[in-house]
Amino acid sequence: MQEMTAPKEEKVISYEVNGEEIKLTANMVQNFITKGNSKITPQETMMFMSLCRYQHLNPFLNEAYIIKFGSAPAQIIVSKEAFMKRAESNVNYDGIKAGCIVLRNNEVNYTKGAFVLPTDQLVGGWAEVYRKDRLTPTRIEISLHEFEKTKNGQPSSTWASMPSTMIRKTAMVNALREAFPQDLGAMYTEDDKRNEDISSPKQVNGTESNLEPKKNVNELLGLKPKTTKTNTDNSVEAIDDDGNEKIQNSETETQGQDFKQENLL
Repeated sequence: MQEMTAPKEEKVISYEVNGEEIKLTANMVQNFITKGNSKITPQETMMFMSLCRYQHLNPFLNEAYIIKFGSAPAQIIVSKEAFMKRAESNVNYDGIKAGCIVLRNNEVNYTKGAFVLPTDQLVGGWAEVYRKDRLTPTRIEISLHEFEKTKNGQPSSTWASMPSTMIRKTAMVNALREAFPQDLGAMYTEDDKRNEDISSPKQVNGTESNLEPKKNVNELLGLKPKTTKTNTDNSVEAIDDDGNEKIQNSETETQGQDFKQENLL
């Protein structure tokens, strides 16, 4: 008679968020919270669960989620609302101001909020975070071209339709993180990461990649290939970069070159 083994009980991480108990398991994270086209590793799963517990984030309200594409490392993303909640829960939080940086009549102007004129050239965003225990606010100014998300060289849909709102939000998140490093130091939103153009497909499902063709030893060392010709006596004339000819024995010299190349590789 074959013995039946009971399935192992899955480990549950439990913590509270605003008085509500949150329970997370690895299966929940991998099947319901992860976005993308690849399965996250056990280490990435544990990192996400630990961050949620430590920062008191509710992933079921999209305060945090994890993205993984292909073989690239997973990215843990936190919402802007979660940033604001964490900052406001700090007893020293004393408010925030934010806006856009535009070129208007060839002069740099700092607007309030996300409002810009149709004739303005949007170039960046700014934010100031105030703390009760500091005399001066934490101020951040960021450039649009460093954070604007692009696809095939063009702004992605959200950044194309409301760029002023997006750059202001990104400035706020960066300022909050700098003002409260203990509370927000390990947290990042999807938009406050530096710009990465996604025009070229990464290596996904083993079908497409950006890998460059393999190079030979001369290319790896930055050397120009030499022109050779074989004489009737089995010797080789090698013409170097200066146009000088050098007679080499075809057997001994070639073996020596192969030995050097193998050692270099």
